[in-house]
Amino acid sequence: MAGEVELLKRVYDRFNARDMEAVLAAMHNDVIWANGMEGGHVHGSDGVRGYWTRQWAIVDPHVEPVGFSMGPDGEVVVEVHQVVRDLMGNLLADRMVGHIFRFDDGLVKRFDIRGS
Repeated sequence: MAGEVELLKRVYDRFNARDMEAVLAAMHNDVIWANGMEGGHVHGSDGVRGYWTRQWAIVDPHVEPVGFSMGPDGEVVVEVHQVVRDLMGNLLADRMVGHIFRFDDGLVKRFDIRGS
């Protein structure tokens, strides 16, 4: 799990820096990614790119991992402090959420949000 945790730490750091291409490089081309804003999932790198482009045009999310654990099926579960602001800096959400990552060949294959 150590390799996956280090990868995810970089993914969160690069997401917060809005370095989309660095984050996408950590994913399978056919990744399945939870769409926390609109519901459901987006598929593939282009789906994630489009989702984040829409998301970042209307909100400013910041996600800070605070804990990592292994799930029962080998998935990595991340407890995350999520702060979402509108583009004017007004607070919209400040909460803890659970992120679930599944890997294949050292890359993120699937991302889900616990409870959604």
